[in-house]
Amino acid sequence: MTNDVSPMTKSGKLFLIPCPLGDDAIETIPAYAVDVLHRLTHLVVERAKTTRHFIKATNPPKPISEYQIEELNEHTPVAELENLLRPALQGHDLGILSEAGCPGVADPGAKLVELAHRRGVEVVPLVGPSSILLALMASGMNGQSFVFQGYLSAKALAEDLKRIEQLAIKHRQTQIFIETPYRNKAVIEQALKVLSPGTRFCIAVDLTTANQMVQTKTIAEWRKNPLELGKRPAIFLIG
Repeated sequence: MTNDVSPMTKSGKLFLIPCPLGDDAIETIPAYAVDVLHRLTHLVVERAKTTRHFIKATNPPKPISEYQIEELNEHTPVAELENLLRPALQGHDLGILSEAGCPGVADPGAKLVELAHRRGVEVVPLVGPSSILLALMASGMNGQSFVFQGYLSAKALAEDLKRIEQLAIKHRQTQIFIETPYRNKAVIEQALKVLSPGTRFCIAVDLTTANQMVQTKTIAEWRKNPLELGKRPAIFLIG
């Protein structure tokens, strides 16, 4: 691999910039993170349209057209990562943004962060909203020992739910997972069907927005009054 940084070139930094979890939650992004975003020119983002909308909401001091925005998503070839990191290797500070929340967590941006470490680029995480931690905080479940499972298997959802329920029981460990909004109904239906009556199940929806809702109940309690989420962003926890 060719190293395009000369001995006299100092690498820029890679800033991990948080995004709001909802359209009406711009106030959840700290001022110092917005200041970093405003002074950067080079950005790598999960979705350019979302990022431009976010930047516009922060009242940037320069035209959005001055930002050089490149996309990194689950379809980006590994071979393209070097080009995405190139501005930092050439001495420019570089920002990375997720579709929502914190980049690098349940986010394809983690691949670029990994490369930055290998190439000696300083990585700087900035404070911002994480739906995973916010849900855990509000769930009342064990915050000393927890696992984020990411997405469960669509083809073996019932088996996965039972598997992580057993992990929660065996290790007294909170199990956290997410799902695409259009599968919320299937997740809740399967959870109420296969989990034990005494198992605690938390549903956290639209965190940090005006429509936020977090409820923790036993499966037996949920069965008496099941929740219809629709296609709203949700985090699920088993404890």
